[in-house]
Amino acid sequence: MAVTLLAYWPAWPGKFVWDDDAWTTGISGLLRDVSGLRLIWCQPTALQQYYPLTATTFWIDYHFWGFWTLPYHLENILLHAGAGLLFWKLLRRLAVPGAWLAAAIFALHPVMVESAGWITERKNVLSLVFFLGSLLAYGTFASDWRETNDSAAPRRRSAYALAILLFLGALFSKTTTFSLPAVILLICWWKRGCIRWKQDVLPTLPFFGLAIGLGLTTFWLEKNHVGARGSDFALTFAERGLIAGRAFWFYIGQLVWPAKLCFVYPRWQPNPGSGWQWLFPLTAIGALFTLWQFRRRIGRGPVSAGFFYAGTLFPVLGFMNVYGMRYAFVWDHWVYLPSLGLVALAAALVARGAGHFRQPALAGSLAVVVLPVLAGLTWRQCGMYANLETLWQTTLARNPGSFLAQNNLGFCLFKDGSLDEALARYNRSLQIKPDYEVAHNNLGTALLQKGQVDKAIAHFQQAMQIEPNYSDPYMNLGNALVQKGDVDGAIVNYQKSLQIKSDQPEAYYNFGNALLKKGDVDKAIILYQTALHYRPDYAEARNNLGNAYFMQGRMDEAIAEYQLAVAISPDNEFAFNGLGNAYLKKGLLDEAIANFQKAGQIKPEYVEIQNNLGTALLQRGRVAEAMVHYQKALQIKPDPEIQNTLAWILATAPQRSLRNGNQAVELALQANDLTGGANPVPLHTLAAAYAEAGRFGDAVQTAQKALALAQAAGRPGLVEQINAELKLYLAGLPFHQEGKGPANGSAPQ
Repeated sequence: MAVTLLAYWPAWPGKFVWDDDAWTTGISGLLRDVSGLRLIWCQPTALQQYYPLTATTFWIDYHFWGFWTLPYHLENILLHAGAGLLFWKLLRRLAVPGAWLAAAIFALHPVMVESAGWITERKNVLSLVFFLGSLLAYGTFASDWRETNDSAAPRRRSAYALAILLFLGALFSKTTTFSLPAVILLICWWKRGCIRWKQDVLPTLPFFGLAIGLGLTTFWLEKNHVGARGSDFALTFAERGLIAGRAFWFYIGQLVWPAKLCFVYPRWQPNPGSGWQWLFPLTAIGALFTLWQFRRRIGRGPVSAGFFYAGTLFPVLGFMNVYGMRYAFVWDHWVYLPSLGLVALAAALVARGAGHFRQPALAGSLAVVVLPVLAGLTWRQCGMYANLETLWQTTLARNPGSFLAQNNLGFCLFKDGSLDEALARYNRSLQIKPDYEVAHNNLGTALLQKGQVDKAIAHFQQAMQIEPNYSDPYMNLGNALVQKGDVDGAIVNYQKSLQIKSDQPEAYYNFGNALLKKGDVDKAIILYQTALHYRPDYAEARNNLGNAYFMQGRMDEAIAEYQLAVAISPDNEFAFNGLGNAYLKKGLLDEAIANFQKAGQIKPEYVEIQNNLGTALLQRGRVAEAMVHYQKALQIKPDPEIQNTLAWILATAPQRSLRNGNQAVELALQANDLTGGANPVPLHTLAAAYAEAGRFGDAVQTAQKALALAQAAGRPGLVEQINAELKLYLAGLPFHQEGKGPANGSAPQ
């Protein structure tokens, strides 16, 4: 076990890759409490597949480690090493020569890295532990499959019950273990040369019942829930036969010579009209038939190993739709269980050969050479699981024609902000496979971010035409339509997306944003809450829910959501800004200033934050500091409201050192021009600026114009203020706020 852990050392610090999120980060709503655990067991479509025991281990992991990946990797590796020990124990119980060598080869073989090093394949390693444990328990029940036909041999009911329980655990971990009852009968035949109804077949019937029931469930889910259907699976029986024959020999080749392992292998094209392709299935059948024919001469062991290999591999040989076949007809993790038969046979042949030639040290000498090589290859193979980008770069180095790897590497680049490189990868993926709807969707998303909205929409629509039941393009089309101002059209597409897949937090979030734009705050709140039900750590949804509460005047609830948002995402400037606004609304100026300052530290170039901080400081009487932030805001982006506020301070501040009449006039004129010259507020400020600059004639004329506009607009408070200031201007005096603070408040609004 220690050697196995060491060989897998490079996988220890690996991050989540590819579809790990479907069992971890992407299902945080199911992992957070007991209600999610209940759904995992009681709702077969809650996850990709109905593997509730595997999902339960991830549920437990989440409560112990969160999403720290090291323990996840160590558990997978330990389960793999444990499976190796159980394999050794089973072979010893069955008196198979070379049991230790077989277990060591299995534990250190690089073909197994995809199962032990890839977190989502917890289902593989866990199911094998239960599978082998069930066989061991059944062996105890069957008195270790004695070679005699002694029907009076004692049978332990507790061992039989344990075998069924462990088999159920295997099926609930991954249903490719459904072959176990057939394996039991195969062992019976191998041991005794016959299969008896009462002693052998009858006890396995409950096992067959469980296997068939859960196997059919998986088959249905694979096609109707996971998506193993469509043009990629439109294969004739002859084509499937060619795929099966080639896969049969492919895995044997990888086990014998694991020099060119790849995460995604090239997907070959089966051609029933090609004579040489028929050699694969014909020779596979011929090899099994030959072993059967020679069973009396060479023993039943080789043909039993061959039948075990072919039988346990059958579900993924191509006769049944498995989603992974869309990308490749062969995957290393598909041979994890079937490899046991071939590994056991190889080790037994070595051990028998050593005995035949009276060289007992031969097996050990071979192990000294072979096992370090296998361990070294495993070490090297583990490195590709370091992170997503490494996985796809390594895959492309070994299989440049993988449209999946091109697309997924593009997604990594997109997340890193390398838009142009991501676009190149998406386009390359579509050159290889023009009808790959995921690449069309991802290409559209990247184009949308570059501002090419119409091109993005075209790709979203193409993705929907290729696969109408693909939810993501509908949601992304909604986002594009929002950018074009078609909020109603966006809402229609968000609804379609959620009709296809109802557990999308991003779709609920975007739908809520659209409704917020329409002013439907109540419904937006419900949608944000639904998004958070599926993903409680969705910081953006927390922030926008806070915004919605703020719009309704529910400040305490808004503050609570903003605080949760910054707890989840400490660099979320929007949530800190929202907190500042909510505290400002409650009159808690110090708290408001502190949060605006945090937001400004995260994103100093955010105009709204600088303006809000200026406003809070101004209300607190810290006028000089307020001016600094208003000036920063104007440097980032000219804005009439900010220009007006800053002009008002420069014209009317109680401190002489802060006043600058000429600069105030310049800013007020700009604000007035930007508002079209018909707004009484910037004219009011401009009048005060003229007065501070000593231009009292202009001040009087401008104040009179502002007064007329304020009266027409029905703003009595502003009318009263302008009248009071006009008297000063007529007397040749400027208007200054009293005291150290902004006596009449901040700039007029």
